[in-house]
This record gives sequence, C-alpha cells and structure tokens, in this order.
Amino acid sequence: MTTRLDRAVGAILGSAAGDALGAPYEFGPAGELSARGREMLGGGGWDPGEPTDDTQMAVLVGEALLEHDGLELLDVLPDIFDRFRRWAAAGPKDIGLQTEDVLTNGQPWDLAAALHFQLNARAAGNGSLMRASTSAVYFAPAGREATMDAARRIAALTHGDPATWEGTAILHELVRVAWEGADPLTALPEVLGAVHPGHRERYARVLAPDWDPGRATEFNGAVWPCLGSAVWALRTTTGFAEAVRAAVDLGGDTDTVAAVTGTLAGARYGQAAIPAEWTAPLHVPLPGFGGRVLDAEGLRELAQRLADGR
Repeated sequence: MTTRLDRAVGAILGSAAGDALGAPYEFGPAGELSARGREMLGGGGWDPGEPTDDTQMAVLVGEALLEHDGLELLDVLPDIFDRFRRWAAAGPKDIGLQTEDVLTNGQPWDLAAALHFQLNARAAGNGSLMRASTSAVYFAPAGREATMDAARRIAALTHGDPATWEGTAILHELVRVAWEGADPLTALPEVLGAVHPGHRERYARVLAPDWDPGRATEFNGAVWPCLGSAVWALRTTTGFAEAVRAAVDLGGDTDTVAAVTGTLAGARYGQAAIPAEWTAPLHVPLPGFGGRVLDAEGLRELAQRLADGR
C-alpha cells in the first residue's frame, strides 16, 4: 500500500523519468520508442537519463517554495521568476520559445508574460504544465481551491493565456486527489467544475473518457492536447511504465507529454512503480546555479521536503 509520501515522491521522480525517457524522441513520429526499443540510452543531444527544461524548471520552482516556506505565494513569485531568468541566461540546452521571450524581454515579473500574450495573442503552450510536479506536491495539503489558485499564479509567470493557467490548475488538483489515495480519473467531473467557465468546455472535451490523441485538433505542444494525452495514457494503461511509454509513443512533444504523464502516474502508483533502470541514470543539470546536478536521490530528497513543507 502506497503512502502519501510515496505518491508525492512518485509525482516528482516520475515526472523527471518521463521527461528523460521522452527527450530523445521529441518531435519524432508516433511509435518511435517501441520501434527503436531504446530506453534511457540518450540521443537527440541528450545524455542517458538527462531530463530537459521541464524538470530543470520544476526543480527551481520547488526550491524557491521551500526557501520561502510560510510566506504568501505572492511574495515568492518574484523569486521564482528571477530563478527562471538566471537559468535562461545561462543557456540551457532546451527552452521553449515563448518562455525564452518572456524571461529575456526585460519586463518585470508581473508584466512580462502578459505583455507577450498581448503582443502575440498566442500563449497556450504546455510550458507551465510541464514544470508543475513540484508545486503540485507542495500545495496538495492545502486543498483544492488553494492548490488550483497556486497553479494559476505560477503558470502566469511565463504564460499569459488563461487557458494555460486552467490546465495547470487541473494537473495540480489531479495530483492532490491521487496524493490523497483517490482515483484522479473518477474525480475529473468534479475537478472540471472548478475550472473557469470560459475554459471548461475545451478541457471537458480532451479529458472525456472517449477522447483519444487521434482526435486532437492541435499539436500536443499545446496545453489542451498535452494534458488530454497524459490523462488518456493514464486511463488506457495499468501501470506507471506502461503509461509513460504510451505517452512517448504518441510522438510530437514527447518529453513534456511523458513528464506530465509521469507526474500523474507517479502520484497514482507511487515511487516504487517507477523502474529502477529509469531512475538510476537520472541527472538534472541546473544551468546558472554553480554547476549543480541533481541525481535521483536529490530529486527524492526534494520531493520529501516538499511533501513535508520544509
């Protein structure tokens, strides 16, 4: 029987494992993981077990939350943004185009994303969803309203489109449900009831039991099909590894879809369900932070501290 701590660690470690598994297949065709049969062997510019910006940014969020534990989130947001900017300035291997623009446009933390959205009118990428594992664990004990509100606020640092806020809020709440030991899939109708009415219909469509990624109308680098694909992978499989492999085999934005799937599957099945051969080579470089690299044990420790709130 898994405990809350097991599920919290599972969400964060699972996200990193999914990210690293999917990284070599990013923007490739569907079915490539199964066709190649290569897992955690690197490729596409990534070392074996090396996650992408998804996990790097998640770590930065988690460490900022811990450092400012006890403060109102509004007081923590500028520090998260500053950490993001420091990381972006150090030249990470991968960074989303929108995220890079927001972090380098010289605007203050509370205006940069909104101004980007105002100028581009497109900002519904999955870049806030991908990094949500650590904040989802940290805010899970606070309850539905608080965790969904926190998700929206952290997402808004880099993504000005409210649709991304709602998708990240849904992921936060599904992790909270799983963390409590309940079935996140069964909770979906109730969770959708807490989504902003202007975005509820679109999310209800991609999270419906009869939806599958073949029905997506956008590339899975967008927030709706990314989240929908992760939920689909969880719904149509019976274990952590099977779910994450299914996510990678969808092709497209494989690292992020697998990271989000790993967050959900890890929260549902617990850390013991993550294959040891996936966690053993994990290492997360943190550009801009003194050459630090977190291995799997470092991720476990971070997850445990976030779960404890200290």
